[in-house]
Amino acid sequence: MMVAEKTFTEFTKLTDAEDFLKFFNIDYDATFVNVNRLHILKQFSLLIQEVDKVFPDVSETEKLEKYQLALTEAYELFKTSSPLETKLFKVFQEPPKNIVLLDDLVKEAGV
Repeated sequence: MMVAEKTFTEFTKLTDAEDFLKFFNIDYDATFVNVNRLHILKQFSLLIQEVDKVFPDVSETEKLEKYQLALTEAYELFKTSSPLETKLFKVFQEPPKNIVLLDDLVKEAGV
């Protein structure tokens, strides 16, 4: 699945979403990545943490293969879900302070 000459050291030097996608030879839409960059990288980061926790003793090659799958999953997630739906960032998790939600009014009214 992976190109053998890729190393974990090379992986650790990557910073941009496009760099990760190119490193793992994942086809991507540049416009889509531009709009969803932070969300893709945040989800990828969460998935990497999970891989590292669940598979602490795998080889470098196996780890990179799992990271490739994680990046593919993160990229694909935002093709079908919005950033608001995934609530990856704190700003999406906290209710707005200047808005009264209809659900809150219904609860107050006891309906």
